[in-house]
Amino acid sequence: MGLLSLLEVAFIPNLQVLLMCLVGAFLATDYSNLLPAQARASLNKIVFAVFTPCLMFANLAQTVTFQDIVSWWFMPVNIALTFLFGWVLGWIVIKLLKPKPYLEGLVMAASSTGNLGYLLLIIIPAICDENGTPFGDHDTCSSLGLSYASFSMALSGFCQWTYTYHLVKTSSLRLKALEEPLISPSHASIGDLQARLLHEQNGPVSVSSSKAFQEIESQEDSLEKRESSTSSIWAKTLDFLRRIVQESMTPPSLGALVGFIFGAVWWLRNLVVGDNAPFRVVQDSVQLLGNGTIPCTTLIMGGNLTQGLRSSKVKPKTIVGVIAVRYFALPAIGVLVVKAADTLGCLAADPLYHFMLMVQYTTPPAMSISTMTQLFGVGQEECSVIMLWTYLVAALSLALWGAIFMWILS
Repeated sequence: MGLLSLLEVAFIPNLQVLLMCLVGAFLATDYSNLLPAQARASLNKIVFAVFTPCLMFANLAQTVTFQDIVSWWFMPVNIALTFLFGWVLGWIVIKLLKPKPYLEGLVMAASSTGNLGYLLLIIIPAICDENGTPFGDHDTCSSLGLSYASFSMALSGFCQWTYTYHLVKTSSLRLKALEEPLISPSHASIGDLQARLLHEQNGPVSVSSSKAFQEIESQEDSLEKRESSTSSIWAKTLDFLRRIVQESMTPPSLGALVGFIFGAVWWLRNLVVGDNAPFRVVQDSVQLLGNGTIPCTTLIMGGNLTQGLRSSKVKPKTIVGVIAVRYFALPAIGVLVVKAADTLGCLAADPLYHFMLMVQYTTPPAMSISTMTQLFGVGQEECSVIMLWTYLVAALSLALWGAIFMWILS
């Protein structure tokens, strides 16, 4: 498989995303006015509460079995490592480039959270269609590739709607603290700010002075010091676990959890999956709803792009920093991680499985980040601009790294 064929395979899904973004941008213009800010916010809530959970459930229940979960045990570890290394590199970018405080969570999310679902569901089968790959015959490659990609999407989706969701939510709380400098943290807790945030209408936001933010930060620091001096380690541990459980209760995470259960338990799986399943209509309906996730998310991202190109506060060096993390540092780390795991005997002898693990370090930022920024009303325009440039670069980056990965595995 030549470099030009790889470039075409990698470019097609990115081109699809960009074309849908252009449609969303046109719908959001004053000329069309079919996707204004209020409509984008309402559509985004439907994506969050309905489409994304259905997508998670449908793919997991249909393609992943209990045996797959056991035999592919290293994939969750690998995905966790992509988030960990991305978080460390994103933290370095923040310390070096010092973006706006409310954008730190967005930069961290874009650096650590890759698109491990939609792109892989397109790229892996397309690579299997080409001749000369080291992944065996077409049918076996396509079947395994679809299962690998679905499992990867579900695992990454769970991480996105817990860890990444928490990052974006924290940024939104900091922004709300900037907008309400008169409210003292001693009288308004973070929980109060969060409750107001989730019940307020989403829309454009403005940032107050940095002095007010520094005052609030200092008050929060003093409050945290007083709390830490009186609370025990056990209480802090329970609070941490409680927050993890709360983050896991988002609709997408619940959809992934239920999908895992139906896929792993054979009699539940036979109820909804298969031509003879008595409740096959449930799976078909859920799958139809899930298919709306990617188009709606991309249209929303394109609509935000129209505003972001005019008023985005993200600096070019910040975009370059995210690109350097996702397309230079992380892929190189991924090669070392997968080769080390293979040397230690942690991986099955399947080149396609190894290829999938490496590609997980190479994808552009997940589009679900755009859903989260829209949901909390923070950094929507900046997120769309980052997505635009990272997906443009991804067409070339995925092809080059894909060729390197296959050369290593040949």
